[in-house]
Amino acid sequence: MRAALSTLLVLLAAAACRAPGTPERQASGAAQPGGTVATAEAMTAAAPSDSTALRAAADSGRILGAPGARVWLIMASDFQCPYCRRWHDDSYEALRREYVASGRVRTAFLNFPLDQHQQAMPAAEAAMCASAQGKFWPYHSALYTTQDRWGAMADAAAVYDSLAASVGADLGRFRACTRSHVMRALVEADRDRMARVGVRSTPSFFVGNRALAGAQPTAAFREALDAALAAPPAGAAR
Repeated sequence: MRAALSTLLVLLAAAACRAPGTPERQASGAAQPGGTVATAEAMTAAAPSDSTALRAAADSGRILGAPGARVWLIMASDFQCPYCRRWHDDSYEALRREYVASGRVRTAFLNFPLDQHQQAMPAAEAAMCASAQGKFWPYHSALYTTQDRWGAMADAAAVYDSLAASVGADLGRFRACTRSHVMRALVEADRDRMARVGVRSTPSFFVGNRALAGAQPTAAFREALDAALAAPPAGAAR
């Protein structure tokens, strides 16, 4: 994720979880994916080397797709947001199969936990701990599938542990990771950088030079991805 997204964010209205007091439209700006994913070392330069390595592993673990894919689908999401779950349930698997598994698109997950969701931050930390063991994508699906179970809990640590075991993560390493809150800096860096480019609600997506806000129909993402794939590469001769 080295090239910047376009500074023009074309917003499409749809159902979304929104932080209290935020405006109905996002601000425009330039998302710098290269500064959001795959740069954990820069974000944690003052951290102990083991923490830096753990966050770097988690950072790369939430990227999916062929390294040579030119188009990115970047999602900013909150694990407790019902609209994020709706998008996951309705669109994620179809888009993963059609575009990511085929080698044409890479996707990355950025955390944007909303303050009104009490389990959003713990769930994001748990997902990053699973990511450090190469289990991010099955764990993220498990979180959405069980959202009704853990979302209202005051302390969902036991559920997060159970989900980690269910996807094949080493439970001892997972527990050490979540209890130390080593991933909080990575989650907060995600949220801060997405806020700086205008993200105010979840789910939010970036495809090429477009931003899509909310759990829009799968067809809207196909249209955006097809357009991005058909566009000439940046800097190509016209």
